[in-house]
Amino acid sequence: MKKVVSLIISAILVMSMTACTPTTTTSVTTKATDATTKATEATTKATEAPKAEGKVFNIYCWNTEFQVRFTDYFEKAGLIPAGVTVNWVITPSTDNAYQNKLDEVLLTQATLPDDEKIDLFLVEADYALKYVNSDYTMDVLKGVGLTDADIAGQYKYTQEIVTDSKGILKGVSWQACPAGFIYRRSIAKAVLGSDDPATVQAALSDMTKFSDVAAQAKAKGYFMLSGYDDAYRVFSNNVSAPWVDASGKIVIDPSIKAWVAQTKTFTDKGYNNKASLWSAESTAGMGKDGKVFGYFGPGWFFDFVMAPNSLADAKGKQEVGNGSYGDWAFVKGPQSFFWGGTWLCAATGSDNVSMTKAIMQTLTCDKTTLTNITKTLGDFTNNVDAMKEIAASSYVDPFLGGQNQITILIDAVNSIDMSKISPYDQGMTEEIQKAFMDYFNGTVTEDVAYANFYKAILVKYPNLTK
Repeated sequence: MKKVVSLIISAILVMSMTACTPTTTTSVTTKATDATTKATEATTKATEAPKAEGKVFNIYCWNTEFQVRFTDYFEKAGLIPAGVTVNWVITPSTDNAYQNKLDEVLLTQATLPDDEKIDLFLVEADYALKYVNSDYTMDVLKGVGLTDADIAGQYKYTQEIVTDSKGILKGVSWQACPAGFIYRRSIAKAVLGSDDPATVQAALSDMTKFSDVAAQAKAKGYFMLSGYDDAYRVFSNNVSAPWVDASGKIVIDPSIKAWVAQTKTFTDKGYNNKASLWSAESTAGMGKDGKVFGYFGPGWFFDFVMAPNSLADAKGKQEVGNGSYGDWAFVKGPQSFFWGGTWLCAATGSDNVSMTKAIMQTLTCDKTTLTNITKTLGDFTNNVDAMKEIAASSYVDPFLGGQNQITILIDAVNSIDMSKISPYDQGMTEEIQKAFMDYFNGTVTEDVAYANFYKAILVKYPNLTK
């Protein structure tokens, strides 16, 4: 059932995009049409005469990152309306479980009792277009009620990624996600003789230099990276064209091939620890006894992933002296890139639109709130003026050894190009990483790895061609 649900919503998206080829099965198309009709009916109901707001506000997401920010800057500010209960439905992303759960409920949204309807749900960059280009998300301006003035201070790329094919804005985010290289200060001293960000950046300013330092780190008993996928986003977010061309043909960009070549070299030469992203082996490298020189990532990565995993005492304070906390620093690295981001989408048919508007205004538009999130949590938040002011201030991040990383991230955010994204990015990323792990480990040839990738991806997206 879950697979069918995902196919239905995917079919709706495919039909709405002129760059995609038609679906191939009548049964899925019929179900997709029925689902679209239901969603349209829900949209109509949502624009009828105002009615009393619901008493249960349902938020669908995959982890507690947004929940922390909601609690600290919305709930504790007393902004939840009297009599309203916030219900968090948190489903981990593993094996696509979150999207499967979300899709199941969205398909029945129009017929659910009001207090069971989804009010707000979160999406990531890799699959945002799946929901943005559907009737399941509301127009943030005309539907939710935000104004052009509300969103004027946001980074434009964060709006472009959630703007549908008709030019309608379908989501907003509290964060922007320019990224760089987060390195271990003590290891940098051992390998390069200095942990100074300027010195380290000069040593890592392109991929050739990065590989040279990887060899030096190996000679000193360290791994340059944790594993196979660590550098993937540096390459995948600097491609020259989308994964799929206008005819529906899969395109393997030269930048993706460069990731394959570098990762194979790093694996063969022992420059990485053969870990998979998110695995225990990967996060272990962040701890006190870790041997990993550094990790590629944005603000959310070192706040939400690295800082907790750096602690020797997991229940202790996040402070210098607890594990490797504070023994890190941040540089641009070989190439600017971005990674991820989380967007808030208003679900069509919600009976709590006013509260959704208040959440979006407070957590994605209010400069003071966004400034405080950066200062307390290290996020690079979605307000141009706030980030400029913090970059020029005395702000420092204790996890990064007292460094103001915002100055570096501002430079990176200006190079973000969203023109190469596609609705297939999540699936392509998952399958290319999975297929090439065997190649990196030496159990299959490169040709076989590519064949396995195409086989898997054409099952996932049968409307595409090789």
